Amino acid sequence: MNAMTLNVANTLVAAALAAGRKIDAAPLTVAVLDAGGHLLALQREDGASLLRPQVAMGKAWGAVALGKGSRLLALDAQQRPAFFAALNGLGERSVVPAPGGVLIRDQAGKVLGAVGISGDTSDIDEQCAITAIEALGLTADAGVAV
Repeated sequence: MNAMTLNVANTLVAAALAAGRKIDAAPLTVAVLDAGGHLLALQREDGASLLRPQVAMGKAWGAVALGKGSRLLALDAQQRPAFFAALNGLGERSVVPAPGGVLIRDQAGKVLGAVGISGDTSDIDEQCAITAIEALGLTADAGVAV
């Protein structure tokens, strides 16, 4: 796979939501961005709270914009809070440094985009993103091993 397409993005969303239902996660919102940070797909399950779309996009945006999964961004934010506060005034979207934003890499390691999920605990959000990415035969890069 050379690029993130709408079809792939929609398949990732469906796989992530199915992963959430399989483990009885809270209602999830899933965003898929391409490598340029452009939103390709976004779905919010019934019952997901109001800001979930923005949080999901912020997790994915941070991963793509900074080139690392949002779990690692969360660790970075603890060590450099002023830097992360400044980031949110620079980009077109806010960076959400919490697990749940996972880079999508092809077999050669090239970044194709990111999945961002919000709705349950950050660990569950991340687990659903990883499950969806790997179900498509792609490599999930959450930042650090969980």
